[in-house]
Amino acid sequence: MLDSAIHTLQAEAIDLLRQLIAIPSFSKEEDKTAALLEQFLRGKGISTERIQNNIWAKNKFFDPAKPTLLLNSHHDTVKPNKAYTLDPFSPIEKDGKLYGLGSNDAGGPLVSLIAAFIYFYGQKDLTHNILLAATAEEEISGHQGIELLIPYLGKVDWGVVGEPTQMQLAVAEKGLLVLDCTVQGRAGHAAREEGENAIYKAMPDIEWFRTYRFPKVSDLLGPVKTSVTVIHTDNKAHNVVPSTCHFVVDVRVNELYTFEEILGVIREHVSCDVQPRSLRMRSSSISMEHPVVQAGVRAGRKCYGSPTTSDKALMPFPTLKTGPGDSARSHTADEYIRLDEIKEGITSYIELLKPLL
Repeated sequence: MLDSAIHTLQAEAIDLLRQLIAIPSFSKEEDKTAALLEQFLRGKGISTERIQNNIWAKNKFFDPAKPTLLLNSHHDTVKPNKAYTLDPFSPIEKDGKLYGLGSNDAGGPLVSLIAAFIYFYGQKDLTHNILLAATAEEEISGHQGIELLIPYLGKVDWGVVGEPTQMQLAVAEKGLLVLDCTVQGRAGHAAREEGENAIYKAMPDIEWFRTYRFPKVSDLLGPVKTSVTVIHTDNKAHNVVPSTCHFVVDVRVNELYTFEEILGVIREHVSCDVQPRSLRMRSSSISMEHPVVQAGVRAGRKCYGSPTTSDKALMPFPTLKTGPGDSARSHTADEYIRLDEIKEGITSYIELLKPLL
């Protein structure tokens, strides 16, 4: 009977993912997938609440006196890249794979967590309350996603964030610091020795970002990584020496540095003006001794540090990032998740949480 119930959850989760894929849900445009998730949960007799495009629900026997676990993943997606050969909004099944935009990141983890929540939803005498949150704007680290929702959830003691990790345990993840850098030159005619070329002035700073190595290397997260990812000038004409050069630096920060320390080192070594876009997406970790980590280790899963950032960075309580799918497929053309990964993800979430609830 138990096997039959889980089999039903697996089939329903895959069908829900098909429906999610078919609805465009770019960051800040997730209203239709939010409505679908509301409809699905209410069809299960589960009351939901909605704040903008964030959907959340409590288990049936929610008791404020008990500690609370949050199960969270996101239903927004990036926009499909130009290399797609399939319709990104057609949920195509082939060779045991389900193709479609957001199938892997993070539709598979999301529907698997929803299935696990439904499994525990009506159980009495759980040691924990369970909150389910399907949130928006994760892909752009927006302010109207999990950050908006957290104050409404009440006290949360710990959480599981659903992202594609092959069900391994991402016990830490790097922080993300995006820097806007500006170099000022002086305009002139390119045919004469006039002006001061802002691109040439920027080149030593760009080379510093390319070659500098921050000395503190984390056992879990490795070194701090800096990458210049965008460069442009104020020019629209080929024959004008540019007076301004802007470039963007993507900095992935391990847990051994604060953002303020990173900025201090950078500003000490470069001559350009450096402005961080945000100081919100800091590195995060959960203790290796936390019961959910220990439960995962006992189940044979490996702990690792994730180079990618998620909504985990915005949660002021311990969280473990784990889920079906493979991060290497995220944001790729013809994105897919294996159907078996979803099925195994559901059973793995249930087996991970059962001894803790």
